Amino acid sequence: MVWKLDRLARSLRQLIDTAVLLNERGVELLSLTENINTTTPTGKLTFHLFAALAEFERDILRQRVYAGLAAARRRGRVGGRPKALNESDMKKARALLRSGEYTRVQVATELKVSRHTLWRAFSGETDH
Repeated sequence: MVWKLDRLARSLRQLIDTAVLLNERGVELLSLTENINTTTPTGKLTFHLFAALAEFERDILRQRVYAGLAAARRRGRVGGRPKALNESDMKKARALLRSGEYTRVQVATELKVSRHTLWRAFSGETDH
């Protein structure tokens, strides 16, 4: 038994492959929410139709999300997590490291970030 067909797999191909694999092992599918029973020919047809519709729905949703993200980018919106270190923090880190009195770990502690965050921020730079 499955709760909903689109929770069984990520794509139509994977869903059908899973259903075939289960069928080869003597397991038939019974969906609780779509009332599909693959032990009958009608149930198998319904299974394939619902699976195709579920994949179509996912594709449409993905398309809308990408279109929304692209529209937001055109308006100047940038997604993702904000940078932990701004340019002022980077200048301070460079100055502290150049002084030779601080290690990267001490600079990271001073800036209240992890040492990995500091190392990532400097990863493209050769001179600090």
